[in-house]
Amino acid sequence: MFVTLKLLHCLIFLRMVEVFNINEDICIGLLHLKFYAIEQNLMSKREIELKGKCYLINQLLKREAKIIYDENGKPYVENEKINISISHSHDKLVIIVNRKDATGIDIELVRNKVLNIKHKFLSINESEDAENDIEKLMIYWAAKETLYKIYGLKEVNFIEHLFVKPFTKCNLGKLIGEINLPNLKENFQLNYVFADGYVLVYVLNKINRC
Repeated sequence: MFVTLKLLHCLIFLRMVEVFNINEDICIGLLHLKFYAIEQNLMSKREIELKGKCYLINQLLKREAKIIYDENGKPYVENEKINISISHSHDKLVIIVNRKDATGIDIELVRNKVLNIKHKFLSINESEDAENDIEKLMIYWAAKETLYKIYGLKEVNFIEHLFVKPFTKCNLGKLIGEINLPNLKENFQLNYVFADGYVLVYVLNKINRC
């Protein structure tokens, strides 16, 4: 069964681990680290996250798999021709798998501290659109983190190179994101979902530029 954005919103955060098949190429796994730590009797935050990633990728691929990081810190699965992206925030860990294209995902606990850093990642137009709406600011932040993960290289300026078109906020919706660098100029459709105090943003597909 493929999961629509609305169904994802309804099903998310029900069990220790959730697996969502978005379409034939994309699936997303979500692990509740607090529950996982209790089940595995783990105490160290680093160990919980490290073992949690291994557990979750195995759940997604339905086999043993090993996550490795390249010289730029971008994760990939050893001996697999698939694309993955990983994010964690507080007690949530997510992994997205795309069997065809580069991908990205980000999950963030919604907090008002974003008001103090919005000048570090929003363009003038984006700032005027978001104003001081904390949830909207969190969507922008998570969307730009997602775009950054698609690119996978360093030396990216969130204000000058990554853009999100203005949007009307809702509990679940779609965004248009843009990466604009000398070596990469691409547009993407991003989906976002609010649930349980978190916002989740992920790449759905690339959009052909006009």
